[in-house]
Amino acid sequence: MRERNALLASSMSLFMLGFLLTACSPDASPATEGGNNSASPGKKEITISVYYPTPDLVEKRALEDDKIRRFTEKYPNVEIVKSDWHYDPNQIGIKMGANEAPTLFNTYATEGKFLAEKGWAADLTSLFQAYEFKDQMNPILQQQFVIGGKIYGIAQQGYVTGTIINKKMLEDKKIAVPPLDWTWDDMYNTAKAAADPAKGISGIAPMGKGNEAGWNWTNFLFEAGGDIQKVEGGKVTALFHSEAGVRALQFYRSLAWDAKAIPKDWALGWGDAVGAFAQSRTAMVIAGPDGPIDQALNQGGMKPADVLFYPMPAAVKGGKHTGVLGGDYLVINPKATQEEQEAAFRYATFDYFSDKGLASIEASIQQRKQDNKYFVPPVIEYFTSDSDYGKRVKAVYDKYDNVYQYLPDIMKYLDGKPEAQFNTQDYYAAMTSVVQDVFSRKDADPKTVLDAAAKLVQEKYYNSIKVE
Repeated sequence: MRERNALLASSMSLFMLGFLLTACSPDASPATEGGNNSASPGKKEITISVYYPTPDLVEKRALEDDKIRRFTEKYPNVEIVKSDWHYDPNQIGIKMGANEAPTLFNTYATEGKFLAEKGWAADLTSLFQAYEFKDQMNPILQQQFVIGGKIYGIAQQGYVTGTIINKKMLEDKKIAVPPLDWTWDDMYNTAKAAADPAKGISGIAPMGKGNEAGWNWTNFLFEAGGDIQKVEGGKVTALFHSEAGVRALQFYRSLAWDAKAIPKDWALGWGDAVGAFAQSRTAMVIAGPDGPIDQALNQGGMKPADVLFYPMPAAVKGGKHTGVLGGDYLVINPKATQEEQEAAFRYATFDYFSDKGLASIEASIQQRKQDNKYFVPPVIEYFTSDSDYGKRVKAVYDKYDNVYQYLPDIMKYLDGKPEAQFNTQDYYAAMTSVVQDVFSRKDADPKTVLDAAAKLVQEKYYNSIKVE
């Protein structure tokens, strides 16, 4: 699940705005601009509408305005119209039907197959293949929008869900910090030791409200070797009530009732759980890292050394540290003309791999330093870390002491697994009810409640799907 309500506002840090929304000067050379020499909009008068930040994001709007100004200086035949519509899976069909969807709009990792199959995302294969930096794009992210061998989206940033740990809370209670290659047992023991229910302190705050509760739990399903669904013979079948699912739910039950490590008021959404972490009311929270870390450092007053981002724990020693893979993407409206699609593609990638992008990163870091704030980059970026550009970005990060640095070995443990192809949010909603049942009833039987949820999802959603 995309951390929908918070990631655009906080998890997409000022870094991404500086990186994505500051463009190149009109006279920059193609090599330093990061532009795509093919797919030029040409000289024909073109109007495109683009994703524009919400009114509360003043700094981001300023950066977007700057990008629009410089883009139109370079391409004076292109008029940019600001769209205040932000992607909503419940509205996209209406927007497309009414021809009101922007030319270029933001979306989430879950939506690639859905948008492609509905015909609501343009096939960008030829534009992407002509893009001079295509080989430096991060395949971990970009692959999520490759559907049936065709490309339907442009990666922006991403994450593999992990566990954010308040190291200072552990040290203050003389609790050993677990190894990076940790297990469910390590998480259980750490959470149990850190919890102090009498003081309202939990060892871990798994989300228990909204679809994010089902999303949080799905990480443990994956770690146990389970899956959400299978697609076979044109049919979709629920799998999450498997033996792996039962193990994962039993672990949740043990955190709540045996370790007594979760909050007494466990009905926490994303913002509630992350807020509890920032306020040092829980030692651990499960999420993509940049949003929670940004809040902990810049609102909670923590120091970078106090906050650790870990992979999800393996179910057993030597197992995979699998977490849900998520991210932000840009999609082009398939109803746009070819010229409009080309202009939108150029606009989307205008800052990518550019010297101006590097300069804007540095400017953002410096501004945060001036404001006595820390800068938290995404854990997975649209470029690969070993690319030329990735190395240049890392060199900028290393210049400043207010840039949060992830643990050096973190990437070798992160194992990202995509979300379900079909009815992701419906599945999450069903699992949220299961999580709430287990947290509220000590005698709730994991197998029984999972079987009931799987039956509901199968009959209400999966049985009506016909996969061609």
